[in-house]
Amino acid sequence: MIEIKVDAADYLRLGNMIAAAGSKAPDALRRAVNHTGERAKTQMTRSLTAQTGLKRQVIVRALKANKAYSGGPTGGGSGSYVIAVKGGNVSLKFFFARETRRGVSAAPWNSRRVFPSVFLKGGRFPGRKALSLGGHAYKRAAGGRLPIAREKSGLFIPEEMVAGATRNAFFDTVRARLPDRLAHELARLFGG
Repeated sequence: MIEIKVDAADYLRLGNMIAAAGSKAPDALRRAVNHTGERAKTQMTRSLTAQTGLKRQVIVRALKANKAYSGGPTGGGSGSYVIAVKGGNVSLKFFFARETRRGVSAAPWNSRRVFPSVFLKGGRFPGRKALSLGGHAYKRAAGGRLPIAREKSGLFIPEEMVAGATRNAFFDTVRARLPDRLAHELARLFGG
């Protein structure tokens, strides 16, 4: 879990506004965190799409946001905006896999390469027929025809989410937008 904390004391103007807002300040903070979190999630989705080579819709399905909430009349609640991700070792199917004579060509990390002895179809070239295996790529697990095992890419979305350009996109967005958004939300409390 990656956390970013903004110390309002570092921003004198924001500190004064938060003090003046009194009991309404947590709601303004929550709205600012949620708005900035949504922007950061959008930037992460764009970056992950380019970084991994997956389609945007696959990334959108993998990332889920748990927004900060006020907690109702008791005043409890979470001030955290959490971007949760699901997904293990991604199947070659999702990397624009296509079969060649040498194996399956796929593009994990946006870099096309051939996975030798991997197949999508059955039969002999050139008259190969599609298998009813959901479009996944398979490799023979033993010397004979069977058993076969699904071939994976070695790419894990959770690992990619906290590395490289995606990590930078998240932090850059939060650093650039959160203070201004917080000022905006606090100004709304005062009718400005």
